[in-house]
Amino acid sequence: MRNWIRSRIVLATALAATASVAIADEPAADRRPFRIEVVDDETGRGVPLVELRTVNQIRYVTDSNGIVAFDEPGLLGLKVYFSIKSHGYEFPKDGFGYRGKALETKPGGEVKLKIKRVNVARRIYRMTGAGIYRDSLLTGVPIPIREPVLNGQVLGQDSVLNAVYQGKVFWFWGDTNRPGYPLGNFHSPGAVSELPGKGGLDPSKGVDLTYFVDDKGFARPTCNMPGEGPTWITGLVVLTDGQGRDRMFASYAKIKPPMTTYERGIVEFNSQTHTFEKRAQFGPEDSLRPSGGPGGHTFIHRDGDADYVYYCSPYPFIRVPADPQKIIDPEAAEAFTCLEPGSRLKDGKLDRGPDGRLRYGWKKRTDVVGQNDQARLVREGKMKPEEGLLHLRDVETGKAVLAHGGSVYWNAYRKRWISIAVEAGGKTSYLGEVWFSEADTPLGPWVYARKIATHDDYSFYNPKQHPMFDQEDGRIIYFEGTYTSTFSGAKELTPRYDYNQVMYQLDLSDPRLALPAPVFGVKDDESAGGLAFGPAIPEASRDRSIVFFAPDRPGLATIAAGAGKTGAPLFYMLPADSELAETTPIYEYSKDGTDLRTYSIDADRPGTGYTRSEMPVGRVWKNPGPSRVW
Repeated sequence: MRNWIRSRIVLATALAATASVAIADEPAADRRPFRIEVVDDETGRGVPLVELRTVNQIRYVTDSNGIVAFDEPGLLGLKVYFSIKSHGYEFPKDGFGYRGKALETKPGGEVKLKIKRVNVARRIYRMTGAGIYRDSLLTGVPIPIREPVLNGQVLGQDSVLNAVYQGKVFWFWGDTNRPGYPLGNFHSPGAVSELPGKGGLDPSKGVDLTYFVDDKGFARPTCNMPGEGPTWITGLVVLTDGQGRDRMFASYAKIKPPMTTYERGIVEFNSQTHTFEKRAQFGPEDSLRPSGGPGGHTFIHRDGDADYVYYCSPYPFIRVPADPQKIIDPEAAEAFTCLEPGSRLKDGKLDRGPDGRLRYGWKKRTDVVGQNDQARLVREGKMKPEEGLLHLRDVETGKAVLAHGGSVYWNAYRKRWISIAVEAGGKTSYLGEVWFSEADTPLGPWVYARKIATHDDYSFYNPKQHPMFDQEDGRIIYFEGTYTSTFSGAKELTPRYDYNQVMYQLDLSDPRLALPAPVFGVKDDESAGGLAFGPAIPEASRDRSIVFFAPDRPGLATIAAGAGKTGAPLFYMLPADSELAETTPIYEYSKDGTDLRTYSIDADRPGTGYTRSEMPVGRVWKNPGPSRVW
């Protein structure tokens, strides 16, 4: 209440200074807003970005606490009907099919409404822009962050990057809007925040950003490279040099109309000036191989006896040695590809061995083969579908999912690599559907995915997971993306939210995320039925052949496949009468005279000493790609 009164007094004082009218220091009691709180019916937490609309089309959108402050003159004090809708959430229908509620509004009153979450992921708050907690402030609801209504004079920000550097989280964005003019900052503004547990907030509550600002208080450029047009950065990574110092690098690009990249290179962050400085500028040929050069979100991973920076666009198929001297060397970048070394996509030269098999590997000055490129090579008859590396698809329908942008990180809870990626050409919006998938290695196989968030007729592009925010050993993860009408065709722009970053929380223990993983044949190991998941078996015991895909934990409508000597289920499968796309029948084979069992999708599996079940005992998922991993 004190915050509400204070805000009204400030407003009254400002108006009195510019007009010859008398304004009361305190608003009349009958003008206090009516508070509407919309909460997730499962968690009880307020849901941001819920639209409430009156019969005469007055539109309200909940703030990051799920609050709307309703104070419409003429309506406040009446029974008012609000239609209610939200991306990935659903309010129940009434007898006429309307989704909404008639509320008895009154000054200073309040009501709580429950909404069902259809998304797997939970939308929890807006990260950037103005009015993040506007309605909470107006109705006296506690606010978790330091700057609830305007921070760094930022109204909108595009495409987040972040990294832990010098014990803090450093944040950078693309083009940024300001209050004073339609054109804002086009040279990568930045901010810093404290790590959770080290002065920073619990990420479930929010993030306190401290922007690098100019003398007028607006978020200033951190990477303004000479030349026409904006300077965009990507591929942010922190490396340790030979003296043990942490150094932060990024790839930069200079852009001119309409959307042409005319210069690329590498910049390094100066921690004294809080600006990036140029370390390398690549020539036209250097910037084109491999596939536009290092970009996207990064992670560092050891392969053999060396550490590499992997760049996800959205798959981590480009890498550079994790060395400050190598990252500025255009000859150091490698692509994981099936093209002949040194060749371009337009050449269409596939690298095949003497046996005719495609040879995937890390190659310099060679292009990556993306999903669309792979499909084209199949259409041209140069590649068989099952030879392709990329087969991402909806676990429910089998529909191909074209991943556009995202991030990949190792997850301790799942003991697998996980991807959060937006789909290009999605059903509800062109760039608004977000998918979750897992793989045994950074290179895949990336196959079965689950949609975790949708944004109807709106974009949510360049999503990024924040592994520094992981909780409960990685069971709870956080990701955000750019919520914008751009590329969406949206006829209405969402006030305050448009062109800003929105944070989601994802619980990886959700049974909907029990996705099929590759099951391998294991040599000389009857204790597990000759089958095992990749992370559970040593390399020496694996014949590197994927026999089928199945979940390693209980999921939706799954049943356990019988146990080996350990007593634990070997895997989980669907009932035999399931008709889910991309699945195939599986049979149980019992070893004669023992309790040992194994399973196969081959109804005529060769071998002696085993008896096959008369009918399939369940269904598992097919392997649409190569039978071996790389």
